Parts: sequence; C-alpha cells; structure tokens
Amino acid sequence: MFAFLNLSVCAALFVGMLALQEVGWRLGERHRRRAGADKSASGATEGAVYGLLGLLLAFTFSGAGARFESRHHLVVQEANAIGTAWLRIDLLPAAAQPHVRQLFRTYTDARIERFRRASNAAVGGAALTRSVVLQQQIWSSAVAAANESGQIPPFTLFLPALNEMIDITTTREAAMRLHPPLAVFVMVGTLTLIGALFAGYGMAGKTRSRVHTVGFAAVLTMALFVIVDFEFPRFGFIRIDAADSLLVNVRQSMK
Repeated sequence: MFAFLNLSVCAALFVGMLALQEVGWRLGERHRRRAGADKSASGATEGAVYGLLGLLLAFTFSGAGARFESRHHLVVQEANAIGTAWLRIDLLPAAAQPHVRQLFRTYTDARIERFRRASNAAVGGAALTRSVVLQQQIWSSAVAAANESGQIPPFTLFLPALNEMIDITTTREAAMRLHPPLAVFVMVGTLTLIGALFAGYGMAGKTRSRVHTVGFAAVLTMALFVIVDFEFPRFGFIRIDAADSLLVNVRQSMK
C-alpha cells in the first residue's frame, strides 16, 4: 500500500513537472517576443532555486540514509541484548529458570512479529502490546528469582542485562517514528515543480529536446521516490527486513 502511494505521488509529480515545463516554455516564449532575448535577470533566480533544491535533496537523502543505518544498528543491539540476557538466566536458581526461559521465548516471538508485521498497524500494535506485558512478567519473575537466590550475580549481571533488553525496545519504537516533518517533503516537492517551471522558461528561444524535458522530470522524481522509500524501510521497496534474521537466529538458539 505504501509503495503504491509513493509511486502514485511521484507519478503525479512527474506529470506535473512535464506540464509546468510546458507552461514555463510558453511564458518564456511570450516574454522573449515582448522583451527580446535578454534573460540575465532570470538566471540568478533559477540558480538560487536549483541550488536550494539540490541542498534539500542532499540533506534529506543523507538524513534518510543515516536513519536507515541507525535502525539497522538498533536491530543488532536488540539481538545482542536478548542473547546476553538469555545466557545470564543461568545465574538464577534452577527452579526459576524454566519459567523465565519460556517467557523469553514468547517475548522474542512477539518482538519478531512486531517488526515482521509493521506494515499492518493492528497486528504490529498487538505484538507491541504483548511484548510490553511480557517485559513486565519477565522483570517480575527475574526480580523474584534474584531475591530467592540471595546472591550478588543475579542482581549485578542478570538484571542490568534484562534492563538493557527492555530499554532497547523504547529506542527502536522511537527510531521507527523519527522522520522529517511533512513540511520538508512538501517544500522539496514544491521546489521541484518550481524548478520545472524555470527549466521550461529557460528553454524559450531554443530548440527543445524531449529527452532533456522528460529526463529532468524523471531524474528528480526518481530521487524523491528513493528518498521517501529510504525513509520508511518497513513499508516500501527498500527493506531492513534482512536484519531481522538476527532476532530469528537468537530465537532459534533458545533451546
């Protein structure tokens, strides 16, 4: 659904750029016939718009790439945190270990489901709620078992690892919701359309090339499509799902 919406918006932007290039060319031809061929005044304006558009595209692409890498790193962190806490269950009393281990298995399944079904808000939200409930159960069981043991290692080694495992879930949820404001995307799209208008205006008095006209619109719309797809790696064609195999591997190791 998201990929289709992104494609639809970019297709509409592509058509709009072609239309505005035609409008700009007609305005340029009219101005050229009335005022002559001097366009020196318009060159500075075009340069400013194209420069600003280039900066915005560069910054949005760079930001999307950085957030993509950060989300990938958080998957690794969570897999490591769960794996470490799982190993340290051995520090708890033997009688308490089976129950805590079963809670860990169910919890890891919920975490895998949370991101595997992220595109489905209802299913992903239910998995998140289930994982939060399991966190509370794991923590309560772990504290009770640590108190029962009366030894230092469960408090100094297991509980901090468990705390880190719980904290990383909040960090990942925040990272999923971290995106540039909608106004940034609107501004980039608006500048793209204005740039198309100026490009058409600049072609006035010259032999127009369909390759350049279509190519200009195609390159910019493809860049915007990739940026938006990059920004939402759980919903489009650019995916971060491969990193989730780390959590799957941790789950498979929970014998």
